[in-house]
Amino acid sequence: MTELTLYHNPRCSKSRGALELLEQRGLAPKIVRYLETPPSVTELERIVARLGIDPRQLLRTGEDEYKTLGLANPMLTDADIIEAMANHPKLIERPILIAGDAAVIGRPPEKVLEVLP
Repeated sequence: MTELTLYHNPRCSKSRGALELLEQRGLAPKIVRYLETPPSVTELERIVARLGIDPRQLLRTGEDEYKTLGLANPMLTDADIIEAMANHPKLIERPILIAGDAAVIGRPPEKVLEVLP
């Protein structure tokens, strides 16, 4: 069985919805409350690689920190973006389901079903 890890914010309705969909299928993913236990730069690099996206695509652009830190600046590198997310985990889009080597952002929550084994 493929290990499932859900980067989860219990206050987010999309994140709760994704977890509920998994539990309805009898799956119990490892839950990472990323606001309490933020992923490191290395972990974020792995997540971005598994997602197959640009780090900017993992940013929550509506957060105050996005504006305060000037993250819209096109001169910022991928490393700058990842470091900002590691230091300000509120900037990380959620939920994220990791299933083996695959990953998906659960927006809408049903997207998590796409990577299930």
